[in-house]
Amino acid sequence: MNPTSSRPHWARGLAAGVLAAAISPAALAAFSITTVHDNNNAARPQYVIDTDAGLVFKVRAWDNGASTTSAGDLSSMVYNGVEYADPARGTQLNSGADWLYNGVGAVAVKAELVNANGSVVPAATTNGGVVTGDAYIRVTLTVNSLKGGVLTHYYLVKKGESNIHMGTHFTEQPDVHGLVRFIARIPIAKLPNGGPAHAAGGLVTYGGDSYWAEDLRGTNAAIEASDVFGFPTTDARYGQSRSKHYANRRLKDWQFLGGTGPGVGIWFWRDNNEGGSSGPFYRSLLQQITSTHNELTYMVNYGEAQIEPFRLNVLNTYTMIFNDGSAPTARPDTSWYANLGLVGYVPPLGRGGVTVAGLSGRVAGVPYTVGFANAQAQYWVDADPVDGHFTADGMLPGTYTMTVYKGELAVQTVPVTVTANTSYALNTVAITADPEATPALWRIGRWDGTPQEFINGDKLTFMHPSDVRMSPWTVAPFVIGQSQAATQWPAYQWKDVNNGLQVRFTLRRGQNTAPLRLRIGITADYNSARPQVSVNSWSSAIPSAPPKVSRNVTVGTYRGFNRTYTFDIPAAQLVVGTNVLTINTVSGTAGAGFLSPALSFDAIDLVSAN
Repeated sequence: MNPTSSRPHWARGLAAGVLAAAISPAALAAFSITTVHDNNNAARPQYVIDTDAGLVFKVRAWDNGASTTSAGDLSSMVYNGVEYADPARGTQLNSGADWLYNGVGAVAVKAELVNANGSVVPAATTNGGVVTGDAYIRVTLTVNSLKGGVLTHYYLVKKGESNIHMGTHFTEQPDVHGLVRFIARIPIAKLPNGGPAHAAGGLVTYGGDSYWAEDLRGTNAAIEASDVFGFPTTDARYGQSRSKHYANRRLKDWQFLGGTGPGVGIWFWRDNNEGGSSGPFYRSLLQQITSTHNELTYMVNYGEAQIEPFRLNVLNTYTMIFNDGSAPTARPDTSWYANLGLVGYVPPLGRGGVTVAGLSGRVAGVPYTVGFANAQAQYWVDADPVDGHFTADGMLPGTYTMTVYKGELAVQTVPVTVTANTSYALNTVAITADPEATPALWRIGRWDGTPQEFINGDKLTFMHPSDVRMSPWTVAPFVIGQSQAATQWPAYQWKDVNNGLQVRFTLRRGQNTAPLRLRIGITADYNSARPQVSVNSWSSAIPSAPPKVSRNVTVGTYRGFNRTYTFDIPAAQLVVGTNVLTINTVSGTAGAGFLSPALSFDAIDLVSAN
């Protein structure tokens, strides 16, 4: 057997034999860091990391001034002899280290071995120099902004594992793109498939067809902006939509994303996302499959449909896994991070938890999630479906707002304090802010923080609203006592698509002698949309405009700021018999079609104003 036959091209054919002379076959097979100088130029170093598990990857340590190939990129990823990196497109943080901040003061890359005894051995400085070890490798990318912020990104390897562990810590939010992500662009021939149904971005099955909603292959034209696409008229899928945005999944519902190819699977495994923002139900783009690449994107934070500030000064960890194509089933071991001196790392003994005996006032059949949030970190846990008890652990010390969610609707908040190596204990917590607990003359939908019980509610997250598989958004008047929410009330209302939704309800004598209150629950709004209502000949005032947010309802998320609008209807305007309610989406912001101002409904009901 030729011991170098499975090595990547850069290890087999460097000019003048410089690398071949410096690295023996034994060294190439060992757990090691090899320093190579591009074109024999000492100012252009790269570090070749051999995991001793079939994975050999290369970290660029010099900056060529281009975002597509930057310092700190993975310029090569060879697994079992096959190259999975595109040399022209970086596997990188954001769009490269020089595209993190508007004004990058300095970029540095350092590679080191960390042995089991804790000793640190820096990578060689000479061309072809090799250092070998017995435990771990740590590669550190440090980026300084001109404002004083520091971003630290790690590539970490444990000997004998075909995993690239990563950690990203930043004291200032990157502002070129306003997000933090790590993206791997794998050539499509090497990784042509997405993940299984239970993965983020995994197979979607609808109408008997299974496909990846983020798979753009075969599309030919943009439906919206430059990131939602449709198919040509000659394609059987004409009228359907695909987009990277439709790879989304609620954060609490996924643990990994990735894809497979001939004899390989490449995956990102999610950490606890304590340094992310916007809570357990947040959705964002995660993957895009094109005719040239399978793009796997691990989002640390993202500004689309953002409902709380970004968090800083937290070490966000995640793992890129190379295997035989099997979907990962268990979190990779990360206990050894404690040996590596990582910025922001907090060991298990430095963390605490919260235990609650139960939740009272729950509604049967509805799932409850409990979230914890402060300026530094976020966490969540599912409440037991029988009595609502739960335990959240692994939390950074601090004071948190604990929020109980019925479905996705906040129905109770309690302050809690987390102390290191201790569990904060509470007796049963009573839910006191569920709007469903108020008796209603009538109600459309359920107060659960989602529009999923309405028309098209089952398709909102993986189709564009214009998709031919969507039911019509325009509907006849909703008749209380006769109509059904699932078939006769739309999940969304646009100013320019289906405005002027009507509800017809009957009042008996005596019901019209006291003022009634109309409540409209909204899960998201777009372009400063808010509802204005009329009942018979009376019209409400226009509520103040909510702040503008990014695109949301057309890119696969109904989750935004839950708002409840209330309108007190004067008794004199109500009649015995049939009353007609009209709901209009209003906004001073222009927009056409599905990009016009829009609302996402949670529930609508009529209750006593007293």
